Amino acid sequence: MQIYMVGGAVRDQLLGLPVNDRDWVVVGATPEQMQALGYLPVGKDFPVFLHPETHEEYALARTERKTAPGYKGFAFHTAQDVTLEQDLARRDLTINSIAEPAGLTVSGSLFDPYNGQKDLQDRVLRHVTDAFREDPVRILRVARFAARFTDFSIAPETMALMREMVEDGEVDALVPERVWQELSRGLMEAQPSRMLTVLRDCGALQRLLPEVARLWGVPQRADYHPEVDTGIHLMMVLDMAARLDTPLTVRFACLTHDLGKGTTPADVLPRHIGHEERSARLLKGLAERLRVPTECRELADVVAREHGNIHRSENLAAAATVRLLERCDAIRKPARFAQVLQACECDARGRLGFEDAAYPQAARLQRALGAALQVRTDTVAADAAARGLKGPKIGEAVHAARVAAVAGMGGSTP
Repeated sequence: MQIYMVGGAVRDQLLGLPVNDRDWVVVGATPEQMQALGYLPVGKDFPVFLHPETHEEYALARTERKTAPGYKGFAFHTAQDVTLEQDLARRDLTINSIAEPAGLTVSGSLFDPYNGQKDLQDRVLRHVTDAFREDPVRILRVARFAARFTDFSIAPETMALMREMVEDGEVDALVPERVWQELSRGLMEAQPSRMLTVLRDCGALQRLLPEVARLWGVPQRADYHPEVDTGIHLMMVLDMAARLDTPLTVRFACLTHDLGKGTTPADVLPRHIGHEERSARLLKGLAERLRVPTECRELADVVAREHGNIHRSENLAAAATVRLLERCDAIRKPARFAQVLQACECDARGRLGFEDAAYPQAARLQRALGAALQVRTDTVAADAAARGLKGPKIGEAVHAARVAAVAGMGGSTP
């Protein structure tokens, strides 16, 4: 029985990056032998075990065979005679197909039958074998790795193979949960725009996210958007979200904030009147299709509807400012509103020449929210009730008190 560390742990170690999770392959063992050594079986489809002390995953060497379209159509074979090279052959990229013997102390003893170390040196993402085509999730993984390793290119033959897979309808069989899993991870990488570029270049973006794909080539007013192209703007916004180290909720909101611009009638371009409401409608369908988590879709909905109003909020009167806060549900959910403002800042700074511009709207609206939150609504409601007001009239009194508080902070008029 031989044990090897494989996959991302070896890759990141060679790149000088922190190693967080380690995966292991065991060659020449049976499930019974693993359990006899105290390993805990956890794999459903093939033999995977948890180490009795470290709880890291140890998988028996295996081969795979495609049996149906999509991600789940596989048959697995594990046996003592499956070699390490056969196991590595089923992996996606050469840089993930390097193995290191357990307990290695001498450099140069890596097992690298597919020249992954050379591709690491050359900064190339290259598929291992033609078996790559059997798993369409690998298209998403390549796009995600491109977003993570920003100085890596994709081998021409790998891009050609990905295009063939898309043309053959393989991505159409992907389950929504798997698409969202890879998409969300890609959004959290160092340069999310590269993920979109790769998916668009191979045709997968048009199949998986048509609402996003149609944004390329759609013009915007150059006086507001010197980059003009809406697709380019989207990529700049996403990269700004990464630069500002925003959470996934904000990055998803950035991805979907301008979907409506893709449906603007041609005779209206380059203006996009009413695109906010159209964006919210398109977002709803996309989020339902991919089963996007509630916190992501709710934040994205607020950003889609209100980002234009937030951009124009500097000169709003106090009453209009409070109405904006109420529409954003900022008084009940101030932490979420802070993320709404983050997404809007990414939108404003995700424009050519505006990358380092200030975004004073965020600070002003945060001050306004702070003033509104200082209002003792219980006291205002009690006073209103004492004056004989009831129901909606009490709500109006609370609203008026918040308007007065915002007006009193300076820079606003009722």
